[in-house]
Amino acid sequence: MVVVDRKEEIREFLISRRAKVSPAQAGIPSYGELRRVPGLRREEVAQLAGVSTDYYTRLERGSIRGVSDSVLEAVASALQMDEAERAHLMDLARTASPPSSRRPRRPAQQRVRPGVLRLLDGMTGVAAIVQNGRGDLLAANLLGRALYAEVISSAVLSAPGNPGRLPNQARHLFLDARAADLYPDWSAVAATTVAMLRLESGRNPNDRALNELVGELTTGSGLFAALWAGHDVRIHTTGTKRFHHPVAGELALQFETLDLPGDEGQTLFTFTAEPGSASENALAFLASWAASPPDPTTAGEPASGSTAPARSHTQQPGRNPGKTGPTHD
Repeated sequence: MVVVDRKEEIREFLISRRAKVSPAQAGIPSYGELRRVPGLRREEVAQLAGVSTDYYTRLERGSIRGVSDSVLEAVASALQMDEAERAHLMDLARTASPPSSRRPRRPAQQRVRPGVLRLLDGMTGVAAIVQNGRGDLLAANLLGRALYAEVISSAVLSAPGNPGRLPNQARHLFLDARAADLYPDWSAVAATTVAMLRLESGRNPNDRALNELVGELTTGSGLFAALWAGHDVRIHTTGTKRFHHPVAGELALQFETLDLPGDEGQTLFTFTAEPGSASENALAFLASWAASPPDPTTAGEPASGSTAPARSHTQQPGRNPGKTGPTHD
């Protein structure tokens, strides 16, 4: 398990952000001088933030406890942080306080409420899933299970002795070779996934399951370790995600996210296709395939290809991985 050193996290995050801002971007003339550091110097950040160099140096060394929000905002502005980076800096400052002096966060609820499950099942023509900040798939409607069949089956294949293990997006991306085929934009998806995990780590540094996941992925994937060391963070709320699905083929789907305020840490993701597009036809085909009853002559027989989703009511993914689907090359 990765043990989180908060001071080291703060130090590396601020250094990584400082390295990304050039003097020209900050409006600082260089006069052609040679610079020993990428990006800004500490004294330049301090000047832009309106604090002393010694004070900023202490911040960059991780001594951020008790620093006012106004100073943190000034530092964030000097380093030209975006919304996600500012939120991450505030989280790092909040969680740098001693445990007794900060309000404990409720542990994330892993079970999806029946009302949310009914909402999922009521979405037709839309692939919908619920996941937590670690990227665990907690629930999905029928089309969502079909879209993420390989992610769901990956949990079963990677931990045959642990049938209750939840499917996880990051584990599938970095430890399952099939992920590179599922996502045409694999590199971009991987970078975004790591950035979202880094943001979650800032919010919940004592999440044991998250720290264990990061440790597993850091050990198992050199690329994950390199991306994690970059300290990039990202808020992922809407956009387009491309799939090369083993059943439906090429899909370009628009996704929207909705945090579930009654269930802290849970987010609803929906995927839809542009009306009249080839992706709409492919998504409709996938829905038809997912809804068709399995062939009773092959039910229960393992195949070498992708695992199909369960042909049943919405369930907790990983509790029942469903029937085995057709073989794909």
